[in-house]
Amino acid sequence: MEDLNSKFSSRAQEDLDLVAKAQKGDQVAFGKLMERYRESIFFMVLKMVHNRDDAEDLTLEAFGKAFNSIGNYSADFAFSTWLFKIATNNCIDFIRKKRLQTTSLEQTTRQKDDGEVVTITVKDHNPDPEENMMKEQRAAKIRAAIEQLSPKYRSLIELRYLDELSYEEIAEKLDIPLGTVKAQLFRAKDMLYNILKVTKEKY
Repeated sequence: MEDLNSKFSSRAQEDLDLVAKAQKGDQVAFGKLMERYRESIFFMVLKMVHNRDDAEDLTLEAFGKAFNSIGNYSADFAFSTWLFKIATNNCIDFIRKKRLQTTSLEQTTRQKDDGEVVTITVKDHNPDPEENMMKEQRAAKIRAAIEQLSPKYRSLIELRYLDELSYEEIAEKLDIPLGTVKAQLFRAKDMLYNILKVTKEKY
């Protein structure tokens, strides 16, 4: 193993040791990896999405995806390379979905390169009664899942996603370090996802 990974720097070698522990379920080891790369991942994501709150959420999502697929990591590449690829792909998906959601309703025509004008059919996004009912049912299931969390994690989820407070506001309100808020929210979201997964719902 030493010879195989001799191409890596000492920092990357330390990552490999932490990854090996994380692959055995050591959350403390993964927490160290998260602390090591959280800031650099965040600023990379921020450059892509230009919104701090979105960047915070996408950074946590990237680490969540990395944690859930840590068993698939191969030492063919440095852990940091693998992690940044996950974060980048996560951002690209987010940006693509956001562009689809924010297509201008006023842009109903488009001129092609050959001068031909084509009409763009814009779908009516106003929810019908059935869609409203489905959304209400989904919201109820999410609320039920939140209630299954411990009081500490439930409070974090409610402050972040129901009260829509920023990470800084949550840290101030609960009088805990900002880093603790981010780490615990990452854990809370992962627990909530697993609860919803059991009920065949995606969060």
